[in-house]
Amino acid sequence: MRPGSATPPCAWLALAGPTASGKTALALAIAAHWPVEIISVDSALVYRGMDIGTAKPDAAERAQVPHHLIDIRDPRTPYSAAEFVRDVRRLLPAILAHGRWPLLVGGTMLYFKALFDGLDELPPAQPALRAAIEAEARARGWPALHAELARVDPATAARLAPHDAQRIGRALEVWRATGQPLSALQRRWRRDEAASPADAAVRQPAAHRAAPHGQSAASVGALRIGPWPGRLLSLEPTDRGWLRTRIEARLQAMWRAGLLDEVRRLRTRGDLGLHLPALRCVGYRQAWEALDEAAAAGRDTLRADEQARLHERAAAATRQLAKRQLTWLRALPSRQVVPADAPDVQPRLLALVEAAWGPPGCKPPPAAWNGIDAQGSV
Repeated sequence: MRPGSATPPCAWLALAGPTASGKTALALAIAAHWPVEIISVDSALVYRGMDIGTAKPDAAERAQVPHHLIDIRDPRTPYSAAEFVRDVRRLLPAILAHGRWPLLVGGTMLYFKALFDGLDELPPAQPALRAAIEAEARARGWPALHAELARVDPATAARLAPHDAQRIGRALEVWRATGQPLSALQRRWRRDEAASPADAAVRQPAAHRAAPHGQSAASVGALRIGPWPGRLLSLEPTDRGWLRTRIEARLQAMWRAGLLDEVRRLRTRGDLGLHLPALRCVGYRQAWEALDEAAAAGRDTLRADEQARLHERAAAATRQLAKRQLTWLRALPSRQVVPADAPDVQPRLLALVEAAWGPPGCKPPPAAWNGIDAQGSV
């Protein structure tokens, strides 16, 4: 807490980092010292029946501290960033009113961007249209669809790699659904937002730079989610080999725990497929494709060489995901960096939490934020 003030500088904290950086264990360490409720910032954890490949907190971990936005959707029903923002803005005042601190934990950077920067007003996902685009990609290849995108939306195509299936597919989906380029819709949204005082008030103030490892969290510009101030604590390893080793170990543990059987159970439903966002999650997509290839050969099991290829594909996709997550985090100036691979990462992190919320055991002051609603009204 600030000297001479009864109000801590933060109503919430966020703990972000790449996959396999230790977010869950460190979040539980925070929960052991402060009364918190965890809000998951993970686009895969929302789906029921997808437990192993998402590294979903187990029953014992979830019994230690309340968790939100886990197991709230069937895999057939997509969950959007807009829904996530609405859910978080509903949860923040409710958790504070319970006398607990909201702790946002995860690595879905689109969700963090939506919270801190606002949302593009784009058309919702259309699974049938996306399925048609992905069928074309299987027949023609993603570079051919990237070339098509370059003809109708050169600005978007210029910033995407020819094999960026997720983003090329979304851009073509928007074009075919609306007849308008994704880049044009995004520019229009930014102009409208800049002209709207209500929207501008929700955006976080720009900070001058990120805090290096040793710098106090108090010197970092605060972020805002609606009217509630907070800070982003970013787990970033200094050694890429450390993260690569952890990714490899975690993926091996997932195979041993039965990830392939989990994907088989999802396939037996008959109403799921790779056209759905849930099944495009890293690990699930590669396993689904491997089982598709085996099925085409009349088998429901994988040979040893196929299992090895599946592992390498999933590992490569996970490393690429971690790289994208770190790239996004490093571009955000208002973050407090915590070296994830430091031997003393936990005490460093707890010191930053204490700077934001006060000594262990402190609760949110009842009069500080509990009277503020999601629109900032009292």
